[in-house]
Amino acid sequence: MAGQIMITRMRFFVSGFLALAFLCGFFSGCETLPSDAPEIAAMNAAILSEPQGNYFVGRRQYKDVYKMWGWVREPGKPWKTARLVMFNEQKKLAPDREAGKLGSDNNYEYRLFGYYSGESIYEPASNRIYPEFVLTGYELINKHPARIYTMARQIDPTARILIPPM
Repeated sequence: MAGQIMITRMRFFVSGFLALAFLCGFFSGCETLPSDAPEIAAMNAAILSEPQGNYFVGRRQYKDVYKMWGWVREPGKPWKTARLVMFNEQKKLAPDREAGKLGSDNNYEYRLFGYYSGESIYEPASNRIYPEFVLTGYELINKHPARIYTMARQIDPTARILIPPM
């Protein structure tokens, strides 16, 4: 009888410990940023008021191991519609490459001139296929733009995170 009570208590303890360990592991994986709802609302309002034209808006996302350029969207459309692209630099070098400082413009926002070629490019480090954007020109919009990512680590060049903007 005493042995059965001991086994029952042990099972209860082990199952409670496992549940606690699971919850701790689950919640420790979450990363949040401080609430900056006013900044995000202002960014979205600015996007809606962007003039239409023959250009795109790009956000550089430099990663040490990946070779894609960053996120590109049409003017007036939210960042969640952006596409992660590979640049074709035969007509114009990317800003950081032109400056001779690869990745120096991480998280900068640009007005991009060019077009989608219709081709897709395989990038082996991410094992993904990206649309090819032929760059013909660019203008720097902002070196410190509003955040568009759900996690702060997404702008870390060493973090292998490729989650679309919000």
